[in-house]
Amino acid sequence: MSIQKSTNSSSLAEVIDRILDKGIVIDAFARVSVVGIEILTIEARVVIASVDTWLRYAEAVGLLRDDVEENGLPERSNSSEGQPRFSI
Repeated sequence: MSIQKSTNSSSLAEVIDRILDKGIVIDAFARVSVVGIEILTIEARVVIASVDTWLRYAEAVGLLRDDVEENGLPERSNSSEGQPRFSI
């Protein structure tokens, strides 16, 4: 058995293109405690992918609604044209 060393190096653009094409998920959990008292808890899930990759994934697992797939996004109503809408 021989070990082969790859001399091909990837540029930053190639790495970013690959990440956007395939997608990457970073799942992190951290807890800081002092003397058994929890001071800080951090939970994070970061997903990095292109919109095209997410749409292909969503279609494959059935996350897209049928009416959106068939008809596209619904039109916005123009009843309050130019007026921002806020709700509390």
